[in-house]
Amino acid sequence: MAEGPHPNSTFPRPTFFILTGIPGLGGAQAWLTLVFGPMYLLALLGNGTLLALVQMDSTLQQPMFLLLATLAATDLGLATSIAPGLLAVLWLGPRPVPYGACLAQMFFVHALTAVESGVLLAMAYDRAVAVGRPLHYPLLVTKTRVGYAALALALKAVAIVVPFPLLVARFEHFRAKTIGHAYCAHMAVVELVVGNTRANNLYGLALSLAVSGIDILGITASYGLIAHAVLRLPTREARAKAFGTCSSHICVILAFYVPGLFSYLTHRFGRHTVPKPVHILLSNIYLLLPPALNPLIYGVRTKQIRDQLLEIFTIRKSQL
Repeated sequence: MAEGPHPNSTFPRPTFFILTGIPGLGGAQAWLTLVFGPMYLLALLGNGTLLALVQMDSTLQQPMFLLLATLAATDLGLATSIAPGLLAVLWLGPRPVPYGACLAQMFFVHALTAVESGVLLAMAYDRAVAVGRPLHYPLLVTKTRVGYAALALALKAVAIVVPFPLLVARFEHFRAKTIGHAYCAHMAVVELVVGNTRANNLYGLALSLAVSGIDILGITASYGLIAHAVLRLPTREARAKAFGTCSSHICVILAFYVPGLFSYLTHRFGRHTVPKPVHILLSNIYLLLPPALNPLIYGVRTKQIRDQLLEIFTIRKSQL
């Protein structure tokens, strides 16, 4: 919606935008801080604890747990790029955000989302090798290769997401300064620009389909190999144990892709049937729910992490 007295007026590139939060909720959106605040707190404490455990315990400095640490670091960055501004807007009302800071948030949100998807794919490959070729696992999956994989994922995310802010920065005029969203999402900013946004729309769609599509196909293929290997095991106990090593990862995949897919489908195909506040609420849940759930899933379902946590609490309790 344009600002000012004339509906067709335009503005030169603003020095700041105004984030409104979730349009249509008014003062009621302050209550959402009771939802997103604990999510962010869980993300900080849970992922911070996982990173500390992997750092302190040498037995956890193995490829599987280094990938988990990479996921935890990505989750910390993703949650922190969204939650502080989101909570401020929900609690205090519409807030200004500098133009440069808006583009920076746009970059980090999309880049870290791409990294997270790539880390989940790497973890699927890791489990496929562990189950399918256990004798060769120490040779095929090493700490050095995990480090190279993490670096490659970060570089890939930077390369494919940098065009987002650059495509927005080329526009000199905007219809409004108010972004009807809780953060600087790419398409929410593009809706305000004056000019041909076809390149922005096509690149956003292509990137979503390419990154998520390729990663989902890779994860599906990995679990196809895992299922094939598990079904060839001789006993039910062996099959249950092999599947158990993958259960945490499956839960994390579902926590990331199911809300993301639902948010994407409602945004692309339900624009005229699903209210805009629902779109925005879903997009925020998609970004904050996985960082909050992932450490809980791995903390509860992974024996090594659970044992290390119990050992720390036991030592501290004995000291008291």
